[in-house]
Amino acid sequence: MPLQPPAQAGQSFAEIDTPALILDLDAFERNLVTMAAYTQGHGVRLRPHAKTHKSPEIALRQIAHGAVGQCCQKVSEAEILVEGGVTDVLVSNEVAGAVKLDRLAKLARQAKISLCVDHLDGVREAAEAAARQDVVLDVLVEIDVGGRRCGVAPGETAVRLAEAISRSNSLRFGGLQAYHGTAQHMRSIDERREAIERAALGTRNTVERLTQAGLSCAVVGGAGTGTFEIESQSGIWNEIQAGSYIFMDADYARNRTADGTPFRTFEHALFILAGVMSKPVPDRAVVDAGHKAASVDSGLPVPFRREGVVYTKPSDEHGVLTGDPITLPHRGDRLLLVPGHCDPTVNLHDWYVCVRGLHTPDAHVEALWPVAARGALT
Repeated sequence: MPLQPPAQAGQSFAEIDTPALILDLDAFERNLVTMAAYTQGHGVRLRPHAKTHKSPEIALRQIAHGAVGQCCQKVSEAEILVEGGVTDVLVSNEVAGAVKLDRLAKLARQAKISLCVDHLDGVREAAEAAARQDVVLDVLVEIDVGGRRCGVAPGETAVRLAEAISRSNSLRFGGLQAYHGTAQHMRSIDERREAIERAALGTRNTVERLTQAGLSCAVVGGAGTGTFEIESQSGIWNEIQAGSYIFMDADYARNRTADGTPFRTFEHALFILAGVMSKPVPDRAVVDAGHKAASVDSGLPVPFRREGVVYTKPSDEHGVLTGDPITLPHRGDRLLLVPGHCDPTVNLHDWYVCVRGLHTPDAHVEALWPVAARGALT
């Protein structure tokens, strides 16, 4: 039996059941405009990361604001995006095995599909799957620019992979994937800039070697919400893959700008609405949002605009609030929590409860959007 959503369109904010995943539509739309204006002003393409939102509804709004398509991490995410109307998808990740690659190749009959490789076996497997489905897949070579995850070393090894792709009748060399994930969460701008400058050296060298080999590098993709300003001004990266900018979680808000102030380019737009279910003693309140409502891998949720109130000790169904008894909410009160990490938090919920005028007396539910790619792991 399908679970009942926590709200219905047209309801007041006060009528939303808890816990619920709240999307502040006004802040979300301003974030869309801010990123679109920045990337357009710096002459780079925007390909937002759908692993953040897992929603064709959001993807299509990003595309309406100028994004060239979407990237994602899983074939199942790509399938849901294409089914939802997205016509250009990059799986910015390695895809291994005939089952997954056949699924991905089938999608290329409906949309422009790209993927990444970092091994000659990956080139061979992708070529075989594309040939079986009678399609052509665009393939990027992923290089390790400092994240120490996937990717071959920049330089000649990457060129050899690109040459192997270009020799295939069922593959088309699309460029480079050069994403530095670790740099996104380095707190100071100096640390982030230094990391991306090192990444730029290997990326530029690889592009130059590809040119010498007669291979055009149409796409140099990467960057995230923490470093997109650096990559977009580098003259190397031409496709920006930021995802969290639309929501701005508590972890990204800990990054610092050049003057040491918090990163405020984007607004908090994603929240967990929690209800106080118990206040057994004056200095402790308990909310109904624990591990099942919020991911804590990048830190605990932060109470929004609740000075002196701290969220602690989450368990499956509980979160404990501590602080001055005067400032702590009472049983039956509700509060907004900013998730520590937006991507896995979204994956815990079935619905976005989209609220217009969130921080006003007229706050109301404008729409419910399904988290369509929730649990899309394959």
